[in-house]
Amino acid sequence: MINDRDKFSHRSIIFLLLLILIFSVGLFATIGTADVSVLDTFRIIGSKLPILNRHIETSHILDSYKTIIWSIRLPRVLLGVLVGASLSTAGAAFQGMLRNPMADPYVLGISSGAALGASISIVFNLDISILGFSTISLFAFIGGLVSVFVVYNMARIKRKVPVTTLLLSGVAVGQFLTAIMSFLMVIYSKDMNKIIYWTLGSLSGKGWEPVIKLFIPITLSIIVMNFFARDLNIMLTGEESAHSLGVEVEKTKTCILILGTFMTSMVVSISGMIGFVGLIIPHIVRIIVGPDHRILLPSSALMGGIFMIFTDTIARTIVSPMEIPVGIITALFGGPFFIYLLRKSKKSI
Repeated sequence: MINDRDKFSHRSIIFLLLLILIFSVGLFATIGTADVSVLDTFRIIGSKLPILNRHIETSHILDSYKTIIWSIRLPRVLLGVLVGASLSTAGAAFQGMLRNPMADPYVLGISSGAALGASISIVFNLDISILGFSTISLFAFIGGLVSVFVVYNMARIKRKVPVTTLLLSGVAVGQFLTAIMSFLMVIYSKDMNKIIYWTLGSLSGKGWEPVIKLFIPITLSIIVMNFFARDLNIMLTGEESAHSLGVEVEKTKTCILILGTFMTSMVVSISGMIGFVGLIIPHIVRIIVGPDHRILLPSSALMGGIFMIFTDTIARTIVSPMEIPVGIITALFGGPFFIYLLRKSKKSI
């Protein structure tokens, strides 16, 4: 039972993270080769928004700066928010559902499956639009769904999913799918650069289109995932206990797996494979707010957005004017963190 004081504290944390996220969007949109001040960046953004645009003067700002902020940097930053929020929410939900601190879309092989699906769509020139969504997104979803189904059933021993077996299954399937992508790169060398892009992950040069495309499905998916927070809390006590308390465990797990796979596949179809975001962020947030998924899930979404735009800013500025794929930066953070979790898990055995 959460008392009023705890509710106030939880709402304060979410509100604080939201403020940090909003400020981070403006701050990281400022950083780049073109020297635009933080204040001018917020002025440019505000001048494009209804109501605010009546009270903001931007005549002193160069038109080229306005184009850089509004058409290049801001959509990239907002795309990073959607990608980070999606992967972090899915990771937090998977960790709670499996009671496994090392579960995330990347480790479970979902990202690899989605990237392979997208790669197949690319090499066979199947990039057409259906109801506003490209077949790349559809193939990515199917690839991610098949991948998580295989991983979960490989790891399952009777009714239990041991942590070690799940990890080994995820790594094995992920490596197998990556090998298939490497094979496609050799056979279809003309598409090699595109496939390499999916394996490394990048938010570069997207514009507003993917932001508009992802905003509604990702936002709705995060909202729906939060409806499972209570069931996830109960499932932390064990599946048998959760079942006795009225939770339809298998149905809930299926819904979370499908929803998490959908979220991951949608962002992978746009950004490619970006690993470890769904592993790192839920752990950091859990340390701050505790294991209650009613606060953990929304906080993970906000923190994931902040982390993603932070790492992407490093990726695009550290060797400017060249860019490093953001997936490399997240791996540099996530690899050591994953090793730390493995060592911690080993000590607890």
